Amino acid sequence: MNPDRKTAIIVGVLYIIGTVAGILSLVLSMSILDGPDFLIRVSANENQFVIAALFVLLMGLALAMVPVMMFPILKKHNQALALGYVVFRGALETMTYIAMVITWLFLLIVSREYVAAGAPDASYFQILGSLLNEGNDSIAPILGIVFSLGALMLYYVFYQSKLIPRWISGLGFFAIMMHLATSFLIMFNLQTPFSTINLVMNFPIFLQEMVMAVWLIVKGFDPAAIASGSAKVDIN
Repeated sequence: MNPDRKTAIIVGVLYIIGTVAGILSLVLSMSILDGPDFLIRVSANENQFVIAALFVLLMGLALAMVPVMMFPILKKHNQALALGYVVFRGALETMTYIAMVITWLFLLIVSREYVAAGAPDASYFQILGSLLNEGNDSIAPILGIVFSLGALMLYYVFYQSKLIPRWISGLGFFAIMMHLATSFLIMFNLQTPFSTINLVMNFPIFLQEMVMAVWLIVKGFDPAAIASGSAKVDIN
């Protein structure tokens, strides 16, 4: 198996791992964080909450490895966008995921103190917990914008180079613009996360990334596009 074929398989698997980890983190955390008594539920379900945080970290690390693995291939076609993809998806997005995990771990500490505190002091921990929870919610649209900008760079290089079929890249352009729109709508309080319209607008990027992941695992990159990128490097 040549290195480019191996890279395609690894990237496809990383996409699936990141997506599955993200879904599991939501499944484990939404029932805990939803509602005014979230601090009590966090304290009562510490292990579940920690596992959810670990899934967020796993998602971030898996998706951070994608641009690292892709860079040697992408730079042969567009070095500037390949580097930008690494910065946005590999560095900035990972930092955002880590910030979310740290916020959740602080929230876990606050929940313990809230439960242990007496009535006079409980309100202070409740305010602090609300600030951490709402602050974490505020990170989500920023993460969406960073993710979208990095994805746009990737899909442009894919479309330009024909490393994967252009219909997959084209679907990526459409899907990521929908996702980017939801980030701005949430930021300006025009849409709420996980509302029906939000899920409908975000479904295309989920579908596109899974189709792309399966394509990379089964088919890999187009050999002619790989050869073309190598030829460009040789000419330069």
